[in-house]
Amino acid sequence: MTDDRPHEECGVFGVYAPGEAVSKLTYYGLYALQHRGQESAGIAVSNGKRIMVFKDMGLVSQVFNEATLNSLTGHLAIGHDRYSTTGASVWQNAQPTFRQIGSGGLALAHNGNLTNTDELEELLAGQEDVPHKDKMDSSNDTALITALMASYPADRSMEQIALDVLPKLAGAFCLTFMTETALYAARDRNGVRPLVLGRLENGWVVASETAALDIVGATFVREVEPGEFITIDSAGLRTCRFAQPNRKGCLFEYVYLARPDTRIAGRPVHPTRVEIGRQLAREYPVEADMVMPVPESGTPAALGYANESGIPFGMGLVKNSYVGRTFIQPSQSIRQLGIRLKLNPLREVITGKRLVVVDDSIVRGNTQRALIRMLREAGATEVHVRISSPPVEWPCFYGIDFATRAELIAPGLSTAEIAQAIEADSLGYVSLPGLQQAVGLDAGQLCSACFDGHYPLHIPSEAAATLGIDQEDA
Repeated sequence: MTDDRPHEECGVFGVYAPGEAVSKLTYYGLYALQHRGQESAGIAVSNGKRIMVFKDMGLVSQVFNEATLNSLTGHLAIGHDRYSTTGASVWQNAQPTFRQIGSGGLALAHNGNLTNTDELEELLAGQEDVPHKDKMDSSNDTALITALMASYPADRSMEQIALDVLPKLAGAFCLTFMTETALYAARDRNGVRPLVLGRLENGWVVASETAALDIVGATFVREVEPGEFITIDSAGLRTCRFAQPNRKGCLFEYVYLARPDTRIAGRPVHPTRVEIGRQLAREYPVEADMVMPVPESGTPAALGYANESGIPFGMGLVKNSYVGRTFIQPSQSIRQLGIRLKLNPLREVITGKRLVVVDDSIVRGNTQRALIRMLREAGATEVHVRISSPPVEWPCFYGIDFATRAELIAPGLSTAEIAQAIEADSLGYVSLPGLQQAVGLDAGQLCSACFDGHYPLHIPSEAAATLGIDQEDA
């Protein structure tokens, strides 16, 4: 069955902590961020004299073991969980990327998606003192950033280089990068993706989500601000602005991407998702016997829907927590099992009931159709689907790998037609104003482009022309 989920972007982590086992702290930080990317994982560590990088395809627990982590000794490190939004899913594109820069090294990890890579490649090509064959060794935008930084003369400090390169980057980016002696972090001027700063007893941590700070025992200090560049070394922490902030945080982080135990822009994610469910119940009530989530992402909204509607909450599906990415291709007979590999119905709970099934989104519709058929086979008399986001009608250029617009189910179809396509008795999406209200932030500070097609940042010119988007608005 075709994969029908919105794919997370990436997770980044960085730590400066002399005297601590920084490779293990990074390992646990990446473990906490595993939901943001499951294709590859990597860690770069410095002992003050050289940078060592270890990365491979697979989950964090598959890539690293005790012996590997013990060999990565030092006092500062960065790490990365990857899901590819640009570049193929191959080892060469795993992160952190590494380049020689002067007499030392540079390792870099990136969460997000640049939208002006053509311009940056032309800029890099103009650096005549760097042979072109040495400029790029992979096909992602992260390697492009690293190559640009490495193209500067050896007499420039990393802080000077970063403050020259960062304003040239367009799109969404949260970066952690390092030399042998310093840890750096930066967040794009729009703050599309989350990045936070934490304090250890003897050091500092930067991470994509506050949940990673909790796992490694770091105290949350604050968000890394949009347009902010941070340096951490033996002299302490220094910060400066490389761009004026214009916050456009990703609305979909609150719906699905972030862990429920994290906070974004001061908003706790789990209670926010519960409130979205309440709003959904107010907008699309229905007579039913049980509200049930599609685990795990639909659970908080289902709780909110049940609380607001007065319909009992129940768990009608069992999720196999051990089904993740696999490199073993299933046979045709196994592939036909489809969704049952991940979810199985509790027949005793479902039989004879009118169900409200709450999920976070519908992308292509394949998963929902298979799920509804499975619930009916298990004895459900009615299946009413409720979605805790508006219809996804537009692709994302800022770090989420949705389907193309042609592959999305929502464009060109009414809600009733989508309900018919997925074989639901009824279908309701939370409205965009309702979602924005539940999140509790000024709508002007949020990016909702995947729902309304209003892209607040520059997108690639070819894509804009294809979609009929006026770049003047971005």
